[in-house]
Amino acid sequence: QVRLMESGGGLVEFGGSLRLSCAASGSIFSIDRMGWYRQAPGSQRELVAVIIRGGSPIYADSVKGRFAISMDNAENTVNLQMNNLKPQDTAVYYCNLEALTGQPVAVMTGYWGRGTQVTVSP
Repeated sequence: QVRLMESGGGLVEFGGSLRLSCAASGSIFSIDRMGWYRQAPGSQRELVAVIIRGGSPIYADSVKGRFAISMDNAENTVNLQMNNLKPQDTAVYYCNLEALTGQPVAVMTGYWGRGTQVTVSP
């Protein structure tokens, strides 16, 4: 069973920083992409940042220059460094994994973490 363990959410003041981490474990043959989405109350879930195999990191326009995504391949972990946080960044942040998983035949499958709350106070 594939699991995504998220950490790093919390409460921070305007202009503060947080670092989110997501570690993937289980029957993973290879990772195609790994990243973070967020969903604020009354809003749809949106892409924040993602690392795609063979490509450069992709960021939502609203976080460019403030957030940085990185991948630790040895640990199957993705990190999101969030700087200069704003109240509009307040949301539940979800780790997302798209990978070839399963035995004996690996199948491309998407997975979601349970979410971690990020709250930025004005």
